[in-house]
Amino acid sequence: MKRMGHVPPGRTGRLWLERRLEVARRGVDLLDRKRQVLLAEGERLERVAADTATAWQDTCREADAWLVRVLLLGGERAIRLGTGETAQVDIEWARSMGVRYPASATVTTPAEPLRDDPLDGPAVFDARRSHRAALEAAVRHAAALAAVRTVRAEERTTARRMRALSQRWIPALEDELRRLRLELEEQEHADAVRRRWVMDRRTADGPRQPEAGT
Repeated sequence: MKRMGHVPPGRTGRLWLERRLEVARRGVDLLDRKRQVLLAEGERLERVAADTATAWQDTCREADAWLVRVLLLGGERAIRLGTGETAQVDIEWARSMGVRYPASATVTTPAEPLRDDPLDGPAVFDARRSHRAALEAAVRHAAALAAVRTVRAEERTTARRMRALSQRWIPALEDELRRLRLELEEQEHADAVRRRWVMDRRTADGPRQPEAGT
């Protein structure tokens, strides 16, 4: 493995590496907990998306059936008369592990006209009602899908970061720490050998004898 740069020499470098290893391992634990929470939340949101998809499909079938009835009874003129103003969508947001995603969505539509409005036949009234229900179901499903995509994307990003730490950064730190520890052991061994050599030399030489006549 390629040697890391910018590592202080000696014992300072060993402490530097040990501290960064501790931080990196703690980071892996935190990222793993975040990933587990997002995984569970993503599974819950997928169930919500499946339920809203079913509701949307059911309401669409009912709306299509009423649309056919209106066309058969009154033609396109009846559809134009039954068309209202645009709707407004409001989204409520939620957060999980720092991730912001749609929690729910509501639709505000123009006020429902009275059923005995002279411009509305019963079919137009029920067609409008069923299409509003389909719109509300579609908006809820769209919000659920957006939430799933957002949470799943953050889950994948968290997993990549965790792999980068556990598979690249931590092994690099560990490898560099092993090298540095080995260098320090070799230096300490060499220093010990030199000290023993100096002590043995002094012992072999013995005390100096005084010169004659002094």
